[in-house]
Amino acid sequence: MLATFLAAALLLGGGAVSARAPSSLGRTLVGGNVLTEDSQLSHNVSSCPGYKLTALHETKTGLTAKLNLAGPACNAFGRDVTSLTLEVNYDTQTRLHVNIYDTAKSQFTIPESVIELGKASGQASLKQKSDLVFNYEASPFAFWITRRDEPHALPLFDTRPSSLPPTPIPPVIADDNSTALDGFPLVFEDQYLQLTSALPLGTNIYGLGEVVASSGFRRDVGTNGGKGTIQTMWARDIADPVDENVYGSHPIYLEHRYNETTKTSQSHGVFHYSAAGSDTLLLTPPSSAVSLIEYRSIGGTFDFYFFSGPSPQKVVEQYGALVGLPTWQPYWGLGFHLCRWGYTSVNDTKAQVEAMRAANIPLETMWNDIDVYHAFRDFTTDPTSFPANEVRDFIRELTANNQHYIPIVDAAVAISVNDTDVYDPYTRGAELDVWLKNPDGTTYIGQVWPGYTVFPDWFSEHATAYWTEALKNWSALGVEFSGIWLDMNEASSFCVGSCGTGVDHSNTSVPFILPGKPGNPITNFPEGYDAVTWGNSGNITVNGTLTFSNTTATILAKRGKGAGGQKGVNLNQPPYAIHNGDGDLSTHDLATNGTHAGGLVELDVHNLWGFMEEKATHLALLSIHPKKRPFLISRSTFPSSGKWSGHWLGDNFSKWSYMHYNIQGVLQFQLFQIPMVGADTCGFNDNTDEELCNRWMQLSAFMPFYRNHNILGAISQEPYRWESVANASRTAINVRYSLLPYWYTLFANASLHGTPTVNALFFQFPDEPELFGIDQQYLIGRDILVTPVLTPNVSTVDAFFPGRGRVTWRDWYTHEVVNATSGVPTTLAAPLGHINVHIRDGSALLLHGTPRYTTTETRAEPYALLVSQAADGVAFGTAYIDDGESVPPTPSTTVTFTARKGSVRIASHGNFRIGQKIETVTVLGAGKTKPREVKVNGKVVHGWEFDAGLERLVVHEAGLDLNKAGSVTWA
Repeated sequence: MLATFLAAALLLGGGAVSARAPSSLGRTLVGGNVLTEDSQLSHNVSSCPGYKLTALHETKTGLTAKLNLAGPACNAFGRDVTSLTLEVNYDTQTRLHVNIYDTAKSQFTIPESVIELGKASGQASLKQKSDLVFNYEASPFAFWITRRDEPHALPLFDTRPSSLPPTPIPPVIADDNSTALDGFPLVFEDQYLQLTSALPLGTNIYGLGEVVASSGFRRDVGTNGGKGTIQTMWARDIADPVDENVYGSHPIYLEHRYNETTKTSQSHGVFHYSAAGSDTLLLTPPSSAVSLIEYRSIGGTFDFYFFSGPSPQKVVEQYGALVGLPTWQPYWGLGFHLCRWGYTSVNDTKAQVEAMRAANIPLETMWNDIDVYHAFRDFTTDPTSFPANEVRDFIRELTANNQHYIPIVDAAVAISVNDTDVYDPYTRGAELDVWLKNPDGTTYIGQVWPGYTVFPDWFSEHATAYWTEALKNWSALGVEFSGIWLDMNEASSFCVGSCGTGVDHSNTSVPFILPGKPGNPITNFPEGYDAVTWGNSGNITVNGTLTFSNTTATILAKRGKGAGGQKGVNLNQPPYAIHNGDGDLSTHDLATNGTHAGGLVELDVHNLWGFMEEKATHLALLSIHPKKRPFLISRSTFPSSGKWSGHWLGDNFSKWSYMHYNIQGVLQFQLFQIPMVGADTCGFNDNTDEELCNRWMQLSAFMPFYRNHNILGAISQEPYRWESVANASRTAINVRYSLLPYWYTLFANASLHGTPTVNALFFQFPDEPELFGIDQQYLIGRDILVTPVLTPNVSTVDAFFPGRGRVTWRDWYTHEVVNATSGVPTTLAAPLGHINVHIRDGSALLLHGTPRYTTTETRAEPYALLVSQAADGVAFGTAYIDDGESVPPTPSTTVTFTARKGSVRIASHGNFRIGQKIETVTVLGAGKTKPREVKVNGKVVHGWEFDAGLERLVVHEAGLDLNKAGSVTWA
């Protein structure tokens, strides 16, 4: 929260911080200031000699070798490491591991105690049989990765100079001198690493985040009018800027290659396993026959994993097998969540719950932002506005109504201001020695909402125990939470660098005006709404007049200790300036010289902070509620975060453009193995309006994580505030709750296999190039196509229907077959309040037959089955069913539905007893003529109806027991 104001905050305080100025490899700029030239650094890689391979040794599952500096050190942005080790391992049939690290093991690498990666199989046969092959040249050392069955095809990854364009190359992005390409040697220095690979010209790249990319889900490689991409990996507290680094770091990309000759595609994945701050460049130099990817890192090693795919889904699953599969989600987490910064009391919060029920808009989980705290302090409640006993009573009332409660937990813990200030979370942490420190061993002091603060050091011995104790005490106080919301965990601090140990701890103010307060009003509205003319209601009409007007949308823009144990390393301003959007790496973040247990420094481990907090919080919740699945939503993430937490897309804006960005963000995090993800519905920053909130409440009903949340001082945007929004919300949530068995099965498959819950269209239709850049539509699983309206003042929307005529798509609401033109968009009616949803043929979906107000009540109702047969009568589907909250392994049952012409058959396998039966079976594509008879489990039934125009058979009161085999047949 509040990334929005931090830049403005410093302006209000008199200290402006500009965006990062363009830098070049010949000069390093940080925060707009030119560093004094270090005579020992060349600031140019053109003279870097690369490395020569020696001492090659074949291992059972790969090879090892030494890489020695091949000439005089260039010392471009650090000191060249003279001796490297190369390790190549054929981990599995589909995964190849290439690790280049300093032989002395001085550079920081992520300890196995922090992230436990998937193990290699150890099978010797993989050297001859695995999908991928490691190839190399010895001098200068270069390597390339090929598919075993296509040894002469263009490599998947290729660092050979002969495969790259000749250098030097002037700046490829004209306004950024750092995109000048002086050479492509392998550079491995203590504070700068560089490696470049050729890519097919204009290839399709996805991933490399977290980012709000102007190019969409498909990244800009610098062709077709694009200028290229610089993706910076440095976790940052900022309100969703476009094309800059934000909260999380995910150095994984999926490449999708289309063969024009065979008209088929293959995908593969590349993962750079490193926590170091870095730039990843996707560029296409002028007149170049190839595009390229270049890694520039200010620490760590070159630890790469390659995934063979060959389908997009397989790449995602293979990545999940390495970094860890997503945590199991509780069933209730799929319900609708409501929050805002500005519910000023427990009574105000309770009033929202009551208003939602009065409007009959389902509400599963109520949230509180930092309003709940006493003096903005973690693990407290305000004694006046949120008395602990009243909070407890409120939460227990929610529980009695099958609802849930989630509070915020900020990363920073307030420091006690004097001897009379009793604040146990601080003093207990000091007793256990869990706080981050300065280089001199004193406690590191930051500044966040409560004033001056300290920060847990997750590498310290007792950090997780401390965190568990604090959460337990908070729950015992009365905040009996169902889950936890982790915010500000990049980790954010309002000081640039340490605030110092001599500061006045009694100063609890923040260096800016809070939003909505005098001097900082919330005045912006979505594109097309003029508040000067129409006032602050946000209504679609005022006095019968449409408020929309055409305006131009604005884009808002264990090995070594690493640097902590290396002499001569610049911890505060590394010689190569990555493209951090705030310039100085310590702006809005912990200072890079912050010191962790064991001598580790923040410069090396910064990107891990949020992940380690997620892991500690997940384990704490398991300790507090041993039999229940933890539910976490976190802002800062890293590879493996999905094993512990979900994610929301941060501090977005109430803009139509950001509703579109919502889709690319969710698609990114499917690739990152964090499937429980969604945006702040209707927008967090600025004011929303009726039309935007109407459309967005519909869109988010078809996203994994569904929460409406907005900022202090903005107009209220709960879905009951406008009748049109309330109607649209009720309709969309009704569909969502019908689909919950399908959603839940998708999440089970994610936790079991790493399968995405939401797919880009090309994930399921990989050989249709017209889909490669589509992120205005998406698929839930493989069977539900969602086409939202993403622009204002329209009543139609254009949609692709994948399959090029081989797939029949049916309207969710009417069951009518779509008359679509192959390979081009089809225009659909989309009046306000309606979101287009279509069902793919060949699907069989278990549904909740009668959605109710909560997921618990909905689950108590009978099931329904919806079958959409393909032209040959075939359809298939599964449903995973368990109690929805126990920590696996737990009793479960998988039900399989198989259709052929004239029949639907059910098989059940498992040990979970399913209490509800299927009462309604709907078969689409059941035939053109009315059946003579219909049987359920071999017995003729009469409660059925048939619509010849829709080819629809509906069987009522089927009474199908999902604990055993069953059938519906017709003839």
